[in-house]
Amino acid sequence: MSRIRQPSKRAAAWPMTALAKDYPRGCHVPRHRHRRGQLIYAASGVMQVTTREGIWIVPPQRALWIPIGMPHEILMEGRVAVRMLYLDRATSAPFGTHCRVLAVSPLLRELVLAAVQAHGERDASTLQLAMPLLLHALLKADEAPFRIPVPADPRLKKACQRLLDDATRPDTLEQLAARAGASSRTLARLFESELRMSFVRWRQHVRLARAISQMSLGRPIKTVAREAGYASCSAFCSMFHRIIGASPTEYLRQVEGRPAL
Repeated sequence: MSRIRQPSKRAAAWPMTALAKDYPRGCHVPRHRHRRGQLIYAASGVMQVTTREGIWIVPPQRALWIPIGMPHEILMEGRVAVRMLYLDRATSAPFGTHCRVLAVSPLLRELVLAAVQAHGERDASTLQLAMPLLLHALLKADEAPFRIPVPADPRLKKACQRLLDDATRPDTLEQLAARAGASSRTLARLFESELRMSFVRWRQHVRLARAISQMSLGRPIKTVAREAGYASCSAFCSMFHRIIGASPTEYLRQVEGRPAL
């Protein structure tokens, strides 16, 4: 059963509250949910957030919107500087009822950090001034493709978990189907019906998410490309650009930021 976490009575009167917390590598935050909508911002480090809607990889300079009441758990894949905003029901409404990874622009980053600092100092006037612009910037933020959909069917779940445990496995659809106790045709149909994508595309998403995680932690691009199953760095870079809209080098340059406050 997921636990409900809620702000103190004093904080509950504020339409937006904030929190800064740093986590060590490998830290696991057990399954829980909030009475407020939550924005989790990875100022540095990489988080893996699991919900019923999927697995969300949150690399540096990205944020994850988690709607009110959504059960979730978090695994820190490195040392992570987390900055969190909590929005009451009325303020949360425009952001929807589904999880989304959002790109954090330099303006949005500064506004989040300012809100965290103002709330920590109990500076209500600064928080009230920053909130309208911050919410506007959030609504304008681009959505980033860092979601890995997860299945419900036990056969498909078994096959997917094998690749989630080790994305570098070269298993074919036929091999995964044999392990899961299903035919390859059945498994292929389940990928399309439950995950809305083919087996090849789903595995590509998993490998891309892991690659971004490893790159964000400082692994060389050539090493990450090889571990993602690509024969050449250029092939990996082409796939990366097609999905992310930037080369690995450009992406890393974009997410380089100043140390979090």
